[in-house]
Parts: sequence; structure tokens; C-alpha cells
Amino acid sequence: MGVYQDNRQVRFDYEILETFEAGLELLGFETKAIRNGRVNLAGSVALIRGGEAYLLNTDIPPYQPNNTPEGYDSKRTRRLLLTREEIKYLTGKLDKSGLTLAPLKVYSKHRKIKIELGLAKRKKNTDKRATIKKHEVDREIRRVL
Repeated sequence: MGVYQDNRQVRFDYEILETFEAGLELLGFETKAIRNGRVNLAGSVALIRGGEAYLLNTDIPPYQPNNTPEGYDSKRTRRLLLTREEIKYLTGKLDKSGLTLAPLKVYSKHRKIKIELGLAKRKKNTDKRATIKKHEVDREIRRVL
């Protein structure tokens, strides 16, 4: 399983409550670009509208810019492949205030491109400071040992 992109900023800003695996509906040259590591999850978010899940603002630049179709938008909305039960479950959870569906990483599994989504709750600044302090203490312990 090769990880192409890991969205570490989301793990810092949000507390991940649950994770889900979803497929991505991609064009052929987008798949090639992702396999080359050309994907950016910064600022992307997943939404559920009309019984379907979508991924917004994920930047996948073209594999070969000269051979891309005219009018290709690298930040286009892409459909996520989830089961009906997962979509119903997520719809119920997202109706609660303060929860977000955030993309965590893009990876391959059995030659298919998958995305890991996290049901997340935003951290407060005090929680972020506690996380930073914990990382610093762990780093100091590793350095001493």
C-alpha cells in the first residue's frame, strides 16, 4: 500500500473521531498524476449532497500538461465511491454541529486509488497547544535516550 499524499495539517487542526475508506472517480490522466505523487489535499473537504459524496478543492495537476483536454480544471469536484449505508451514516453524523468530513490521505490498494476520510471535530487552541507540548516532550525523551 503506497501512500501518495498525507494531510498532516488536518490531524493537527482536527480531532479524528472515525475513519472511512472511499474510492475516487478519476480520469485516466488524473490516475497517472496521482501515481506520480502529484496530488495536493491542502484545503480540500468532502461533502454529502443529494445522497452522494463529493471531494472539493483537491488539486490534481495534469500528468502531461500538453496532452490534457482543453478546459481541464485541476480542482474540479470529484465523486467519492461510498456505500449507501456509509453515506446514510455520515449524513446523520454530519447533521450534528461541529463535525466535518476531512480527507486524510490518498493511497493505493490493490492497484486502485483510495482516499481515507476522517469524521473530525475542530480542536480548540488549548488542545493544539497540548498537542504541541506532547510532541516536544516525546522528542526530548527520544533525544535523551
